[in-house]
Amino acid sequence: MAESTLLSILIVNWNTRELLAQCLHSIYAAAGDLALEVVVVDNASSDGSVEMVRQTFPQVRLIANDANLGFARANNQAIAVSRGRYLLLLNSDTEVRPGALQALVAFMDAHPEAGAVGGRLRFPDGRVQGSHGRLPTLLSEIVNTLGFVAWRSTSPADAEAAPDDRRAVETEWLLGACLMVRREVVEQVGGLDEQFFIYSEEIDWCRRIREAGWRIFYLPQAEVIHYWRGSTRQRQAAMKAELYRSKLQYFRKHDGPWAALALRGAVLITSLGKSALYGLLALAQHHRRLQARMWWTVARRMLP
Repeated sequence: MAESTLLSILIVNWNTRELLAQCLHSIYAAAGDLALEVVVVDNASSDGSVEMVRQTFPQVRLIANDANLGFARANNQAIAVSRGRYLLLLNSDTEVRPGALQALVAFMDAHPEAGAVGGRLRFPDGRVQGSHGRLPTLLSEIVNTLGFVAWRSTSPADAEAAPDDRRAVETEWLLGACLMVRREVVEQVGGLDEQFFIYSEEIDWCRRIREAGWRIFYLPQAEVIHYWRGSTRQRQAAMKAELYRSKLQYFRKHDGPWAALALRGAVLITSLGKSALYGLLALAQHHRRLQARMWWTVARRMLP
């Protein structure tokens, strides 16, 4: 790739061959004359993803890992070999809409104070996904976990709040499914924290970016279709447990061990309760068995 590379698109893949192929096709179809490179890091897929990339997209820089190293570590591998001025973390289960890449790059060019920017994510049926919001607090996370109220740090309604679709909204964190950062930001704050295997790493990253003095924006005019959980749905119970393990890691890192202990207690209470509830429902509704097992897995992972 020439030194003039403006944008590096970094994709981590695990067993999403067809979705990955669709994602790559959409990138090159939408690229136009944008100077870009694509780096795919495959986390030991067994579905032929590596062979598909090599045969169909020889222009892609491919890193094929022998084991699943997780989202954060794999993205850091891609960052290390990338050359672009801007780095775009993009999920393998996404489809880039025309003009999205150009809009993100143009926004960063025009706003040197922006350390990161993310686009609007939509489900395939057109509904907007919650992809940005306020940083979570221990109180909001415990309330969410226990299910007292629908209090969320993500706010999908914010995506539609501005009547002008070309107006950016400042935010505190962005979903890692579509997250563009400046190379200077990575050089200043470092890459993703590899203590997170998957989940919460982008929230931690955005927090560090803001603490370093940069601003973060959500750009609704840059649209990306996100098929959601293309990889994680393959191991739902384990991924649900990993979600909460990462939340514990986040609060342990930023709020201390007592915060993590408090959240662990809330997760344990909730997971045991849901496991028991779905177990009872499974006596009459067999499809509830998987949910009962999933929450029992979460409960076991919360034990010391």
